[in-house]
Amino acid sequence: MATPDFIREIRATAGNQLLLLPGVSAVVFDDQGRVLLGKRADNGRWSLIGGICDPGEQPATTAVREVYEETAVRCVAERVVLVQAMRKPITYPNGDQCQYMDICFRCRAVGGEARVNDDESLEVGWFPLDALPELKESAVFRIKQAMTEGPAWFEPTDEQ
Repeated sequence: MATPDFIREIRATAGNQLLLLPGVSAVVFDDQGRVLLGKRADNGRWSLIGGICDPGEQPATTAVREVYEETAVRCVAERVVLVQAMRKPITYPNGDQCQYMDICFRCRAVGGEARVNDDESLEVGWFPLDALPELKESAVFRIKQAMTEGPAWFEPTDEQ
């Protein structure tokens, strides 16, 4: 995943310290009920499309932008599927630490042809729900939640 310029600017003064970053993921369905996935260039794994919100950018706008930037597919965000913080921070090879707060959206494709559209993906494609490639458990969970009619999922607090 390319590091946005605003994060590079923060890192210039913050160093490697932990940053909490707002991110989005998108479960994009086409008219045939297939889901759009990308094979990531950084780890070679299939995943949902996602990215980091730019300053002042609404999360749904980020989801739509990231889907287009990475796959050339135009979509509309239909609803929030879940909101979840990563359990553990990630430490990148350069020592930078990040913890992401993910807002996952169910989206509907409205145009474009799925193709690799940037350097973040090795492949992109549409997959029937009964023929998904190997995915992280968290991606499978997001897809299952996107197939329901809601409400948005969140991890219950200790008080609930």
